[in-house]
Amino acid sequence: MSKIQIQHLHYLDNRLWHGLVVGRAGLDLYPQPSGSKTRDAGLFASDVGGSGANIAVAMRHAGGEVGLISALSDDSVGEYVRQRLTNEGIDLQLLQTTSGDERTSLAIAEERSEDCEVVIYRNNPADLRITCDEAIRLAISQSDNLIVTGTSLIESDSRKQTLEMMDHAKQNNCKVWLDLDYRHWNWPDIKTTRSAYQKAAEQADVLVGNEDEFNILQEDINAQAKQCAAHDQVIILKRGVKGCSLFSGGARLDTGIYALPVCKPYGSGDAFLGNVIMNYMSSGDWQQAIEAGSAAAALVVSQRGCVSAMPNLEEIELLQKRMMIKPTTKWS
Repeated sequence: MSKIQIQHLHYLDNRLWHGLVVGRAGLDLYPQPSGSKTRDAGLFASDVGGSGANIAVAMRHAGGEVGLISALSDDSVGEYVRQRLTNEGIDLQLLQTTSGDERTSLAIAEERSEDCEVVIYRNNPADLRITCDEAIRLAISQSDNLIVTGTSLIESDSRKQTLEMMDHAKQNNCKVWLDLDYRHWNWPDIKTTRSAYQKAAEQADVLVGNEDEFNILQEDINAQAKQCAAHDQVIILKRGVKGCSLFSGGARLDTGIYALPVCKPYGSGDAFLGNVIMNYMSSGDWQQAIEAGSAAAALVVSQRGCVSAMPNLEEIELLQKRMMIKPTTKWS
């Protein structure tokens, strides 16, 4: 390993937040009994979800001081989400409230390992009404990381505000993580998505996504990895049941998974990313961070819910003690 150059992130001491997360927070409803199809549901259980909220809570459960940059509608659904996130210990001083006919997003998500349907209602979504104001600029300058989810880039004004946040972060030594988070129904066409992703990727220190998402950004992942290495950027490629690959400098890290029974397929990527960030900040070790993130991901897909399923450090450590990651981690 001494001959392989690994790109590391370097943090300043004594900032107020470990991370500020830009993205969606919304209401999740789960058909009950657990395992039911939506059409057969007798009742629905509730939780908070959305990639932004999930990542923020994952980081908080891992011991982080975390703020959420988003917007909620001024109604009872927005209040529900706000109260739940407050209970989770997320700093909401940067959370904005819309005053028009925007609405907090709603997801109806089946808790099934197969044939799992998720329907997300995002008609005029409140979270795309974020504004990069002076309070957000100041907070970014006082944060170690800015974590941006791809849903913040889908509408032109939200994209403009988000890119301003990313640019401000780069100017203030706040590390930028871009989770591509592609949902095809959010975008008019691939060309528009690729253009938006490429502009955001220029501002990122770490790019995170699965193979389909990186194909949207640039069709050749190996070419993307070389380009990122030349610009001191790190790539984290999520491969689902095949594990994960990290491209850092001239090195590549391949890891497996912790094979727990699957309750549902969503939420794992958010748990993974939140724990990778927090573990890397404390350890400075990409391998340790990726393995902790993989353990968190396995725990989330094995349980019901999203925010409520995010594990704490003790749960992650317990899983890692009783189960090996397979296949084993390998640098090349």
